[in-house]
Amino acid sequence: MKIEIKKDIYQEIHDLLHKARQNIISNINSTMTKTYFLIGKRIVEEEQDGNKRAEYGKKLIKTLSEKLTKEFGRGFSQRNLEQMRTFYLRYSISQTVSAEFKLSWSHYLILMRMEDIDARKFYEIEAIENNWSLRELKRQVNSSLYERLVLSKDKEKVKELSVKGQIIEKAQDVIKDPYILEFLGLDEKSDYSENKLETEIINKLEMFLLELGKGFTFVGRQVRFTFDEKHFRIDLVFYNRLLKCFVLIDLKIGEVTHQDLGQMQMYVNYYDRCIKLPDENDTIGIIICKDKNDTLVKLTLPKDNNQIFASRYTTILPSLDEFKKIIEE
Repeated sequence: MKIEIKKDIYQEIHDLLHKARQNIISNINSTMTKTYFLIGKRIVEEEQDGNKRAEYGKKLIKTLSEKLTKEFGRGFSQRNLEQMRTFYLRYSISQTVSAEFKLSWSHYLILMRMEDIDARKFYEIEAIENNWSLRELKRQVNSSLYERLVLSKDKEKVKELSVKGQIIEKAQDVIKDPYILEFLGLDEKSDYSENKLETEIINKLEMFLLELGKGFTFVGRQVRFTFDEKHFRIDLVFYNRLLKCFVLIDLKIGEVTHQDLGQMQMYVNYYDRCIKLPDENDTIGIIICKDKNDTLVKLTLPKDNNQIFASRYTTILPSLDEFKKIIEE
């Protein structure tokens, strides 16, 4: 006799198995990464106890590679053993998070290339806390997330990034300038409309949420509200769970104007007075524009403004030098 399985019990068992598999994979990754660290440690110790000359180190790694490959198969090429050695040298100084090696070996291959220890620690913490895939880590590194956050903080707060990662406590903590939208596939010089920009963002919503940062959930596109028989539409509406507030986004393919800022102020006021619940925080409005005049923005908005922001965007992935130039301009 065939019985019908209730959906809830199936889902519970499904979730248990999925979590178990994830834990197994995580444990395997952690064990292998720690093993590679110890292999690197042993190679360095042998070089120091034996002969410090570079020739000895090369011969040591070559001999180890041949023997290990013969017994254990792929994964122990000279290049891989050199990376294990580098891994140990990069992480031999005790670090609170690093000592646990919670990421995969592939993640650490990216992290160990960073000369800036503070940046390396930041990306490691964020990758662990946000469960970044390898692709997501690469994207955040390539889009200079750490450098962009550093520019918006004072010296004391900058140091916190390498110890605690990104802390979201106020509106300014979620704002980036510029936003890097290279994943949209729009050429920097191509002619596209605001509707096209919006459509591409929706099509690549997962990547856009990654660029927005922690705590964002999507609410709607072209969200309409009406008062006094007049209709208005907000390009994109999100909610940030960490700040407990709505985040309204308008897209501008040109330079932001004082009219754009005034319109966003009206959107924010409407949400604060008519939409948000008593226990939710003030609404944030972000105009993501191709260009802006900082003086105009400051003069248009109140001195104590902490709700309305204008940030530039670029549809190309700049190099670090190009990125610094964008900021200076």
